[in-house]
Amino acid sequence: MEEERNSYRVNHLAQLESEAIFILRETAAQFEKPALLFSGGKDSIVMAHLARKAFHPARLPFPLVHVDTGHNFPETLEYRDEYVKEIRADLIVGLVQGSIDQGRVQEEKGPFASRNALQTVTLLDTIEANQYDACLGGGRRDEEKARAKERFFSHRDDFGQWDPKNQRPELWNIFNGRKHHGEHFRVFPLSNWTEMDVWQYIKAEGIPLPSLYFSHKRDVVHRNGAMLAISEVVTPQEGEEVEKDAVVRFRTIGDMTCTGAVYSDASTMDDIIQEVATARQTERGTRSDDKRSETAMEDRKKEGYF
Repeated sequence: MEEERNSYRVNHLAQLESEAIFILRETAAQFEKPALLFSGGKDSIVMAHLARKAFHPARLPFPLVHVDTGHNFPETLEYRDEYVKEIRADLIVGLVQGSIDQGRVQEEKGPFASRNALQTVTLLDTIEANQYDACLGGGRRDEEKARAKERFFSHRDDFGQWDPKNQRPELWNIFNGRKHHGEHFRVFPLSNWTEMDVWQYIKAEGIPLPSLYFSHKRDVVHRNGAMLAISEVVTPQEGEEVEKDAVVRFRTIGDMTCTGAVYSDASTMDDIIQEVATARQTERGTRSDDKRSETAMEDRKKEGYF
């Protein structure tokens, strides 16, 4: 019975891998200037790993694009730079601080301010400046209800906006990349993957990850339903109590002002897989930015978010 389960798991992952590689190659074939959106999180790392497989032995035929809020975890940036160097990829960085300095966006004020929503303008400006006609993203349908509405090839109009009511059919894995001038696509090769699939694939492939994903000690503060790491951009406010040396890890990686940790002793890949199997909360349940409204993610996606 155990052998049957292991065989199913291997075949299941192989099928997902094959589907993702097919979509990556379709993207390279249908579009003139694609790019891979790379946050340094596990999903974008898996995407880059799959892309390396898809186009081996050649280098990636597109650059990695990272939108840097200026409030990223140092561990993420360190991993990003080392990984890009290792795979000899081209890296394009869009800076939210640059958008602020140019007056393209206005920074939020107050003790609970976040730059997460400002990424949209920086991303769209980076796409326009480099004339990317397709951006590969690591979004999965199991993450959040708005992402469940996405197709593999997700059309964006000439303002970079997404219309969930105007999605193109994708019967028999036939993908329609036709577009008008100024429009582009977001492409999601991991659409059919789950969080568990991602972790099992990472283990099977031996893919290294940022240390943030594994259990460690960190000072945290509980705010707006999330457990935020104390940093230069997240400081305790009046009435908030700092929990010293909390044993935590992060299930998702993003802007420090809105990315929450979870209590966890999971220090190995097997520990994480077991933890994910018994989790009662989705990985994005730790993100305070998704809790600003019931439609927070969908509203941001309509405006041009990942």
